[in-house]
Amino acid sequence: MSGLFGVISSKDCRQSLFYGTDYQSHLGTKKAGLAVYNNQIVRCIHDISTSQFKSKFIEELPKLKGKKGIGVISDFDSQPIIITCIFGRFAIATAGLLRNKNELAHEIMNQGGSFSEMSSGKINATEVIGKLIARKNNIINGIEYAFSKILGSISMLVLAKDSIYAARDITGKTTLVIGQNECSTAITSETCAFPNLGFKPILELKPGDIIQLTKEGFKKEKNIFKNGKICAFLWIYTGYPASSYEGISVEQVRENCGINLAKNDNIQADLVTGVPDSGTAHALGYAIYSKIPYRRPLVKYTDGYGRSYTPPSQEIRNKVAKLKLIPIKSVIEGKRIVLCDDSIVRGTQLKNQAIEKLWKNGAKEIHVRVACPPLMFPCPYLLATRTKKELVARRIIKRIASPDKVNINLFIDDKTIYYKKMVEAIKNELGVTSLKYQTIDDMVNAIGLPKEKLCLYCWTGEE
Repeated sequence: MSGLFGVISSKDCRQSLFYGTDYQSHLGTKKAGLAVYNNQIVRCIHDISTSQFKSKFIEELPKLKGKKGIGVISDFDSQPIIITCIFGRFAIATAGLLRNKNELAHEIMNQGGSFSEMSSGKINATEVIGKLIARKNNIINGIEYAFSKILGSISMLVLAKDSIYAARDITGKTTLVIGQNECSTAITSETCAFPNLGFKPILELKPGDIIQLTKEGFKKEKNIFKNGKICAFLWIYTGYPASSYEGISVEQVRENCGINLAKNDNIQADLVTGVPDSGTAHALGYAIYSKIPYRRPLVKYTDGYGRSYTPPSQEIRNKVAKLKLIPIKSVIEGKRIVLCDDSIVRGTQLKNQAIEKLWKNGAKEIHVRVACPPLMFPCPYLLATRTKKELVARRIIKRIASPDKVNINLFIDDKTIYYKKMVEAIKNELGVTSLKYQTIDDMVNAIGLPKEKLCLYCWTGEE
């Protein structure tokens, strides 16, 4: 997904930039980069797939002296990218998914342009955006032009000589929030970056907002609004627990999800737990309402293993999931366990690692409770699932229904027999005592925003 952080200060910005960018680390597992403007742009980029951000960048700090800079934790591309054009030199970092990257790249090349920054042998999406901006006579007009060409969801930070420009994607799927302290103005994808750095949230950008940050503060330059709907999955899984979006706490929403799951349940159990760490808050909510004790039969060894959902290959995802979760037999043996998780995407890690470890250590019953409905569609806006065949619900539907006769809406509606058959088949594949998903309406209720303001595409297929 990627996370962005930028800061402009009356003093040296290195410490705020370094730690502010590090607070985005849960959003990407591949690359990270920092860029600072101090008479010229100084940039450093590192691979963070096998080590944490801080360990790679701490030795770079002496050369990053300056009063304004941007940073990015990237899920794929090397960035920030530096562009030199008719109106000067700038660095750009982006978050989101450029669906028409190849088409735009070919258009630029057909008009004489070229690309030098390659990510795993492929054209870098951030460079494509930078080249689009460079076609116009200034950065603001360039961003507006880029937005007119983008399919997907792109938010960006642009570092120029006198300013940082921030633009939230016109679809509103991702967020950017401005914060201030006594000497600096910052902008972040995740508000969890603010408290420990002394920043107070001031303004959350609206979809399509283009904001200029200067040493005097910030001002809105333009708004290019399309049809803003924020990604509901930010609250369910992607976002950090200490963050908030639209002023709504991630942690509180996850507890609300667990409460809803417990309200609609009537099983007898000895303990409630969450798959660490993605299901923890959901499980706490379940335990609060059900009054079943919360315990930890599975513990995560370190945060260094990262998220098993985001690594690029299934082999790596399985390895991460297996290594990071350690069972505690004395807590598990003979117990009826409610196991909460944020979602079931592919189903392989939940089955082969968490569930398998519980059974092997003597669990009596395992009741899986999921904080969102079955995922039905690959996300067209963010780098998450890319194909239908990755999704366990789609795999099950293909098995139990004739492909040429499938009405997917019958499997989305939780009141139909088709939905119940699908959930039963997923339960059997996982090998658990029972399985229940939260409904779409309960999930929306847990978030607290009107349904029309939330992107629910991966559950409903509706944009």
